[in-house]
Amino acid sequence: MLKIISNQDFEQFSQNAKDAPRQRSHHNLHETLDAGVQRLFISTEPDTYMRPHRHSESHKWELFLVLKGQLDLLIFDDEGTVTERHSLSPETNRAIEIPPGTWHGYACMQSGTVGLEIKQGAYVPTPAEDFAPWTAAEGESGADEYRDWMRSAQVGDKN
Repeated sequence: MLKIISNQDFEQFSQNAKDAPRQRSHHNLHETLDAGVQRLFISTEPDTYMRPHRHSESHKWELFLVLKGQLDLLIFDDEGTVTERHSLSPETNRAIEIPPGTWHGYACMQSGTVGLEIKQGAYVPTPAEDFAPWTAAEGESGADEYRDWMRSAQVGDKN
Protein backbone atom coordinates (compact mmCIF):
# COMPACT_ATOMS: atom_id res chain seq x y z
CA MET A 1 0.00 0.00 0.00
CA LEU A 2 1.31 3.44 -0.95
CA LYS A 3 1.75 5.96 1.83
CA ILE A 4 1.50 9.50 0.54
CA ILE A 5 2.28 12.44 2.82
CA SER A 6 0.92 15.76 1.56
CA ASN A 7 1.59 19.37 2.50
CA GLN A 8 -1.79 19.24 4.27
CA ASP A 9 -0.48 16.35 6.34
CA PHE A 10 2.55 18.47 7.30
CA GLU A 11 0.21 21.22 8.46
CA GLN A 12 -1.72 18.70 10.55
CA PHE A 13 1.51 17.27 11.99
CA SER A 14 2.54 20.81 13.01
CA GLN A 15 -0.85 21.48 14.58
CA ASN A 16 -0.64 18.20 16.49
CA ALA A 17 2.70 19.34 17.98
CA LYS A 18 1.27 22.76 18.92
CA ASP A 19 -1.66 21.04 20.66
CA ALA A 20 0.47 18.45 22.48
CA PRO A 21 1.59 19.05 26.08
CA ARG A 22 5.19 18.07 25.12
CA GLN A 23 5.06 20.38 22.05
CA ARG A 24 5.94 17.54 19.68
CA SER A 25 4.16 14.72 17.92
CA HIS A 26 5.03 11.58 15.99
CA HIS A 27 3.42 10.13 12.89
CA ASN A 28 4.71 6.60 12.35
CA LEU A 29 5.04 5.16 8.87
CA HIS A 30 6.02 1.74 10.20
CA GLU A 31 3.07 -0.51 11.00
CA THR A 32 4.25 -1.92 14.33
CA LEU A 33 6.74 -1.00 17.04
CA ASP A 34 8.69 -4.18 16.33
CA ALA A 35 9.25 -3.27 12.66
CA GLY A 36 12.83 -3.80 11.50
CA VAL A 37 13.12 -0.16 10.40
CA GLN A 38 11.48 2.68 12.30
CA ARG A 39 10.30 5.53 10.04
CA LEU A 40 8.46 8.45 11.55
CA PHE A 41 7.70 12.10 11.05
CA ILE A 42 8.45 14.17 14.14
CA SER A 43 6.85 17.59 14.44
CA THR A 44 8.28 19.97 17.01
CA GLU A 45 7.75 23.39 18.51
CA PRO A 46 10.43 25.53 20.18
CA ASP A 47 9.16 24.74 23.69
CA THR A 48 9.75 21.00 23.32
CA TYR A 49 12.64 19.47 25.26
CA MET A 50 14.52 16.76 23.42
CA ARG A 51 16.81 15.56 26.17
CA PRO A 52 20.30 14.58 25.07
CA HIS A 53 20.68 10.83 24.78
CA ARG A 54 22.52 8.12 22.92
CA HIS A 55 21.61 4.82 21.31
CA SER A 56 24.05 2.41 22.90
CA GLU A 57 23.07 -0.62 20.83
CA SER A 58 25.73 -1.19 18.14
CA HIS A 59 23.14 -1.26 15.33
CA LYS A 60 21.21 1.89 16.38
CA TRP A 61 22.34 4.58 13.96
CA GLU A 62 19.87 7.42 13.45
CA LEU A 63 19.17 9.22 10.18
CA PHE A 64 17.34 12.52 10.57
CA LEU A 65 16.08 14.77 7.78
CA VAL A 66 14.49 18.18 8.34
CA LEU A 67 11.78 18.83 5.77
CA LYS A 68 10.31 22.05 7.17
CA GLY A 69 11.56 24.53 9.77
CA GLN A 70 14.83 24.17 11.67
CA LEU A 71 16.34 21.92 14.30
CA ASP A 72 19.87 22.29 15.58
CA LEU A 73 21.65 19.06 16.43
CA LEU A 74 24.12 19.19 19.31
CA ILE A 75 26.74 16.47 19.80
CA PHE A 76 28.25 16.09 23.27
CA ASP A 77 31.23 14.34 24.83
CA ASP A 78 30.83 12.09 27.88
CA GLU A 79 31.06 15.07 30.26
CA GLY A 80 28.38 17.15 28.51
CA THR A 81 30.58 19.56 26.54
CA VAL A 82 29.22 20.46 23.10
CA THR A 83 31.64 19.07 20.52
CA GLU A 84 29.57 19.80 17.40
CA ARG A 85 26.53 21.90 16.47
CA HIS A 86 24.76 21.51 13.13
CA SER A 87 21.79 23.43 11.75
CA LEU A 88 19.28 21.20 9.98
CA SER A 89 16.78 22.91 7.67
CA PRO A 90 15.79 23.13 4.00
CA GLU A 91 18.24 26.05 3.71
CA THR A 92 21.24 24.51 5.51
CA ASN A 93 21.87 20.81 6.05
CA ARG A 94 18.92 18.62 5.12
CA ALA A 95 20.03 15.37 6.73
CA ILE A 96 22.48 13.90 9.18
CA GLU A 97 23.28 10.36 10.22
CA ILE A 98 24.32 9.86 13.83
CA PRO A 99 26.42 6.79 14.66
CA PRO A 100 25.54 4.50 17.59
CA GLY A 101 26.79 5.55 21.02
CA THR A 102 26.88 9.29 20.20
CA TRP A 103 25.46 11.68 22.80
CA HIS A 104 23.09 14.00 20.93
CA GLY A 105 20.10 16.27 21.40
CA TYR A 106 18.02 18.59 19.28
CA ALA A 107 16.95 22.18 19.83
CA CYS A 108 13.86 23.24 17.88
CA MET A 109 14.65 26.64 16.43
CA GLN A 110 11.46 27.33 14.45
CA SER A 111 7.75 26.79 14.98
CA GLY A 112 6.24 24.26 12.59
CA THR A 113 9.38 22.15 12.24
CA VAL A 114 8.83 18.71 10.70
CA GLY A 115 11.52 16.07 10.36
CA LEU A 116 11.76 12.47 9.28
CA GLU A 117 13.63 9.99 11.48
CA ILE A 118 14.77 6.62 10.23
CA LYS A 119 16.56 4.07 12.40
CA GLN A 120 16.87 0.37 12.77
CA GLY A 121 14.11 -1.18 14.89
CA ALA A 122 12.45 -2.59 16.77
CA TYR A 123 11.38 0.31 18.95
CA VAL A 124 12.66 -0.02 22.48
CA PRO A 125 12.18 2.88 24.92
CA THR A 126 15.45 4.61 25.73
CA PRO A 127 16.88 3.07 28.91
CA ALA A 128 17.71 5.44 31.78
CA GLU A 129 21.48 4.95 31.31
CA ASP A 130 21.22 6.23 27.73
CA PHE A 131 19.89 9.63 28.79
CA ALA A 132 22.65 12.17 29.39
CA PRO A 133 23.37 12.12 33.14
CA TRP A 134 24.30 15.82 33.14
CA THR A 135 20.75 16.83 32.08
CA ALA A 136 17.40 17.05 33.82
CA ALA A 137 14.71 14.61 32.76
CA GLU A 138 11.72 15.96 30.88
CA GLY A 139 9.34 17.61 33.34
CA GLU A 140 11.97 17.91 36.10
CA SER A 141 13.30 21.14 37.53
CA GLY A 142 16.02 22.48 35.24
CA ALA A 143 14.72 20.86 32.03
CA ASP A 144 13.33 24.13 30.61
CA GLU A 145 16.54 25.97 31.42
CA TYR A 146 18.62 23.26 29.74
CA ARG A 147 16.37 23.37 26.66
CA ASP A 148 16.85 27.16 26.48
CA TRP A 149 20.62 26.76 26.91
CA MET A 150 20.71 24.24 24.04
CA ARG A 151 19.23 26.85 21.67
CA SER A 152 22.37 29.00 21.93
CA ALA A 153 25.11 26.63 23.15
CA GLN A 154 28.21 26.55 20.98
CA VAL A 155 31.09 24.13 20.54
CA GLY A 156 33.11 24.10 23.76
CA ASP A 157 30.18 25.12 25.99
CA LYS A 158 29.17 23.03 28.99
CA ASN A 159 26.15 23.80 31.11
